[in-house]
Amino acid sequence: MQHIARENNLSETAFLVHRGSAVELRWFTPLTEVALCGHATLAAAYVLFVCKLWEQTNIRFLTRSSGELIVTRRGDRLEMDFPARPAHEIAAPAGLALVLGVTPVQVLSSEEDLLVILPDETTVRQVSPDFPALGKISCRGVIISAPGEHCDFVSRFFAPRVGVNEDPVTGSAHSVLIPFWADKLQKKDLYSLQVSARGGELFCGYKGERVTIAGHAVLYLEGTITIGT
Repeated sequence: MQHIARENNLSETAFLVHRGSAVELRWFTPLTEVALCGHATLAAAYVLFVCKLWEQTNIRFLTRSSGELIVTRRGDRLEMDFPARPAHEIAAPAGLALVLGVTPVQVLSSEEDLLVILPDETTVRQVSPDFPALGKISCRGVIISAPGEHCDFVSRFFAPRVGVNEDPVTGSAHSVLIPFWADKLQKKDLYSLQVSARGGELFCGYKGERVTIAGHAVLYLEGTITIGT
């Protein structure tokens, strides 16, 4: 699986194995297996619902590090039920402002990632990190975020330490972002944009110990992988 993910050279590659009425799900970056990935979960659910004609409205995914994840089909959206990962405020790691090229308003830490709050959407869009230096900071990845101009909040996600300089859309990061912005904005239903070059929109809900993240998926490519002997 790791070799296939390295050949794909995408942010994450998802692998599915049927386990009775549930499906085992694992995710790999080009360099390592990760504990949680949103867009690959959305894509996996889309393949089962649309390409494999999954008959139920829910799919129950079994994962090694994030427990059971449920994806529900709601009209033209797929809604993921993920664990919430609230962050706590910390002192900014040495050199963080230098490698990001911007001074944070606030820095927080979750289980794996740093959450860096910036003053506004324009600043988030303009950040151009020093990726080799960022990869030396001791965390899986760095989330940068700010209030949005036409949405509740915007974000970007950098993870050079695991082989992904910038992820286009990051569900696992929203497990951190949703609790933060739900508390900050005093609302439980949030609309967010990840303002990477590709971009993505996420329809979010805060449920206490869980968060919901809904979005759209489309079929881009079908193919066959040949494993050499």
